[in-house]
Amino acid sequence: MAKKVIKTDKAPTAIGPYSQGIVAGNFLFTSGQLPIDPITGKLVDGTIEDKAHIVFKNLAAIAESAGTTLDKAVKTTVFLSDITNFKEVNGVYSQYFKEPFPARSAFQVAALPLGADIEVEAIFEI
Repeated sequence: MAKKVIKTDKAPTAIGPYSQGIVAGNFLFTSGQLPIDPITGKLVDGTIEDKAHIVFKNLAAIAESAGTTLDKAVKTTVFLSDITNFKEVNGVYSQYFKEPFPARSAFQVAALPLGADIEVEAIFEI
């Protein structure tokens, strides 16, 4: 199966040896997105809600670059440094994803790259 690398300036550039996204077959697989401003390349300050908005905007930019939208997400995985932020993140999440909602997993993790509070990866139908 041929794979296509997705790269957009509207989302943060990779900070390691990985792609923003890969299209394989009829699916887009994104790398985890941190709350990084794609213009400055730095983590944003603010509340967990502010950070979640940046994460979902970054995912949307990658999806758009691959020719799809957040409406076509079939699976998301949310990583949080503090699971007590789940309610707030869920509120932001529901502003970006609509019914039928994608399948989702959410985990508290010991640490995230760059000391981030949140990271989200997704799988989209193309």
